[in-house]
Amino acid sequence: MQDRVKSFENVRNFRDFGGYSGAGGRRVRTGVLFRSAQFGEASEADMTALATYNIKIQADLRRPDERERHGHRWPVEGVQVISSDKGEATQAPHVRFLSEVAVDAPKAHGWMTEYYQAAPFKEQHIESFSAWFNAIAELGQDEAAVVNCAAGKDRTGILCALTHHVLGVDREAIFADYELTNQAANVEARLPEMARLFNEHIGKDYDDAVYHPFVGVDGKFLDAALSSISAQSGSLDTYLRETLGVDEAKKDRLRAAYLA
Repeated sequence: MQDRVKSFENVRNFRDFGGYSGAGGRRVRTGVLFRSAQFGEASEADMTALATYNIKIQADLRRPDERERHGHRWPVEGVQVISSDKGEATQAPHVRFLSEVAVDAPKAHGWMTEYYQAAPFKEQHIESFSAWFNAIAELGQDEAAVVNCAAGKDRTGILCALTHHVLGVDREAIFADYELTNQAANVEARLPEMARLFNEHIGKDYDDAVYHPFVGVDGKFLDAALSSISAQSGSLDTYLRETLGVDEAKKDRLRAAYLA
């Protein structure tokens, strides 16, 4: 984990999602595929550290209102930014949910499960996911890419899982990488403070457990997304091909580029 998770002052959950065994017994290259939370509060030291990774592509999966709210401390000039102007909301959907109804931990878990089931088919995600695969297929050998959303766990988790699948990473490793967020983002230690801040923001007094789905991850959420894709598209490969445009030729190109 120490090699995979990179420490920053004000950027959370930044990590390398290479290094796993992929198709044909080859290993996903390290140092070229990264995932992260947003960079709006990056410090000068963080900016200096980010420059060392030679990142040339950023898939920013945040909604337009999130990008406006959190800002763009990074990336800098020379980084191709993938984002969508669709899906704007006046209030974050999970905040609206927590504010409008009486919520307990099972309801919060159920809301997040439903979010994951719908997320792969949201127009803004299809647009950005497809653009991500197109862009990384064109990267130079020594260039890197990063995918992020706000916390780097849900939207980012789905796209990283799909990327792993394309590269032939098995299901156990896909889920292990996804669930690493709970350690990388130090969720257990941060949850009480995050719950306090959430409660202050929305004027509630919910238990800490209510907020865990919005701070950490649960493998059941990713399973809901992948199962929803299979149910609606027939299979992950069909979704990748027919919805995201990742056909066999592009898959072969990506494997040639990212498997060593």
